[in-house]
Amino acid sequence: MIIWIASYPKSGNTYIRSFLAAYYFTEKGEFDFSLIKNIRQFPNVEFFEKPYDNVEEVSKHWLDAQKIIKEKRKILFLKTHSCLGKYKGRAFTTKDFSLGGIYIVRDPRNIITSVKNHYSFDDKSALKFLTNINTGIREENSEDFRTWSLLSSWSNHYKSWIKSNNFRKLLIKYEDFETEKYSTFRDIIIFVNTLMNKTERVDKKKLEKAIETTNFKVLKEKENKEGFDEAPYSTVDKKKKVFFNLGFNNNWKNLLNEDTRKKIELEFTNEMKELGYL
Repeated sequence: MIIWIASYPKSGNTYIRSFLAAYYFTEKGEFDFSLIKNIRQFPNVEFFEKPYDNVEEVSKHWLDAQKIIKEKRKILFLKTHSCLGKYKGRAFTTKDFSLGGIYIVRDPRNIITSVKNHYSFDDKSALKFLTNINTGIREENSEDFRTWSLLSSWSNHYKSWIKSNNFRKLLIKYEDFETEKYSTFRDIIIFVNTLMNKTERVDKKKLEKAIETTNFKVLKEKENKEGFDEAPYSTVDKKKKVFFNLGFNNNWKNLLNEDTRKKIELEFTNEMKELGYL
């Protein structure tokens, strides 16, 4: 069965994956980049038997791939950026294969600046990325659709995961990692342990070490020294860009122009009010 680590792109998914990897895949909670491979991405090449050159074909096999995971009788953490919906009637996942999900949401006014950096977008392209209900992503420079994910718009993505009740979910706000770090990470461990029917208490020392070694500043320093496999390549000079870029220093009040801010707030008014962003 699968425990999903789900989010819209640039919302803190890798941050949570790093923390979970440190807590669940080490003895003392000490993080290392190699650990993140324990929480892979879905959809991805490794979960399908052959390449597909279009979305229609690969979407037929999303559930087949998850069925194989279930048959192995293991609980698997998987990262995803897919919305929790259907593509032409074909579900991304169902309760038959999903034990639960952790959904990370982030203020879209801060997401857009991260999206601009990650994908080398200008304001107009980044805004279209967040608002287009047909937005999808796949591995860059590849004709293989095994990595393709349907995002839809930021608001549709959020609603697809949080408004459905097909399996248990925990909503985490990215901003709480800065203001309520310990309690937020503790809640994640309690939720995961409950899903897995683990009866032991949260290991406080291990929790604190996992938080300490996955601090954004620490991750950024590790990337500077060691590099990071998931860092994107620039479309301009083809060099690797910085993955752990601004973190909590990414503040829309200092980085976002007034016109783009107004358009985002108008487009996502209801969801932003619901989440306390407006």
